[in-house]
Amino acid sequence: MAVLERSLKSLGLTGNWEAGRRRAWMMFLVPAVVFYTVFMAYPLLNSMRLSFYTGTGLRPTEFVGFQNYHDLFADDLLRDRFLNALGNTFIFFGVHMVVQNTLGLLFATLLSQSNLIGRNLYRTIIFVPATMSVLLTAFLWRLILNPRWGMLKILFEEVGHPEWFQSWLGDEKWALVVVALVSSWQWVGLPTMMFLAGLLNVPEELSEAAHVDGANAFQIWWRVKLPLLRPVIGIVAILTFIGNFSAFDVVYAMMGANGPPNYSTDIMGTYFYRTAIAGEHPVARPDMGLGAAVATILFLILLVGVSLWLYWSNRRGEGSVFA
Repeated sequence: MAVLERSLKSLGLTGNWEAGRRRAWMMFLVPAVVFYTVFMAYPLLNSMRLSFYTGTGLRPTEFVGFQNYHDLFADDLLRDRFLNALGNTFIFFGVHMVVQNTLGLLFATLLSQSNLIGRNLYRTIIFVPATMSVLLTAFLWRLILNPRWGMLKILFEEVGHPEWFQSWLGDEKWALVVVALVSSWQWVGLPTMMFLAGLLNVPEELSEAAHVDGANAFQIWWRVKLPLLRPVIGIVAILTFIGNFSAFDVVYAMMGANGPPNYSTDIMGTYFYRTAIAGEHPVARPDMGLGAAVATILFLILLVGVSLWLYWSNRRGEGSVFA
């Protein structure tokens, strides 16, 4: 408190202590509020406003009310493509939750072992893909999965099992899963580092007490460390949910804007791109108002999903996942 008071005096915040403290908070708070308003709140509200308009160009001028929302669910083509993209996005998110976050928790558990030789090297190897460009990652995996001369095809041939290789990116059943696995491979380092930070913050005394009571390593992890890791798991789940439902770049880079084959890799991000910019409307023209309606629906899905998770977490007595 004394240090903070001296800092306030050095900034010229003399007078009443409470008044000075409020002024100090305002000095730090106002820039953040301005930045958030200009770059987050205003674009969001303006996008919602545009969803009630139609027309060509970046600023549609013809007010149509809820007609864009009506068209999304009344027009057969728009409705089918929208529901297909929404379903694919849930699958895309599910693969990340099951594969990426499970591997992240496993890697973090292994890296938290103090007797593991080369821990820093393994941390670097796991996190390196997250530092790579998405375009580079997509190009690399397209080369690896190439059905004619891809590295994976050659590897299967060398081990005597060429039948193991399939043209997964050209298969409607597997293309989306493969793209999601590629994305999981690239970003697995992020949940790994978050889980690792959570595990390293678990008091060692709790593990030692459980060990004295006869618990083995798995029981200590399952009954002591994992329950204390729930707030971090909640944060990772929310970030995965938001990131996957707003994803665009990996599908666009690997498969293109139309989500081939036959829209099987089409997600909400690529559907929005075609609707607002490339032209998904039955008359094949870009419609920023219709795209804004898609973006607004996506925002509402994210809002409901995050709110339900926070409500469920509070009901369990864990408090905010951001605590």
